[in-house]
Amino acid sequence: MATVAPQEPTAGPPGDPWTYSLRLPNDPRAARISRATLRAVLASHGMAELTDTAELLTCELVTNAVRHSDGPAQLRIRHLCESRLRVSIWDTNPTIPAPFDAPPSRLDRFTALTEAAANLDATSGRGLLIVRLCADNWGGYPLADDLFGISGKLLWFELTPQQRAYEIAA
Repeated sequence: MATVAPQEPTAGPPGDPWTYSLRLPNDPRAARISRATLRAVLASHGMAELTDTAELLTCELVTNAVRHSDGPAQLRIRHLCESRLRVSIWDTNPTIPAPFDAPPSRLDRFTALTEAAANLDATSGRGLLIVRLCADNWGGYPLADDLFGISGKLLWFELTPQQRAYEIAA
């Protein structure tokens, strides 16, 4: 059964960091459940402006976790500092897909756009491309810890609210 639990106190000021975790079974409904959870968490913490992009990217990573692993997954939603949101997905498959196996480069959005233009007829395999195009930062790393029985990989992305042009000009 999936559970949602705050990992750190949320009673502090609105800018304080917080974390929520949701354990997901390997089930096709996991993406829908993760979107609903994410929507509720962001609305509760006054970060609703990130909801659309965060839902899309979370759905892509959760769907990949369900498709490419045979065990459970875990969604973690974290507010870091300066209204930065980090969403990470852990799954039991240790293989980190390219290009998440290396840090993003300064030209990665351009590279991702070039890949998208070259594969206009593709009907699958665009989830990580969407993450690369829409996230402010992203990455992945392997998890292998026999002591605690944790293995697999963690893929993550970060979003920050976009500053409005009039705010920048002021």
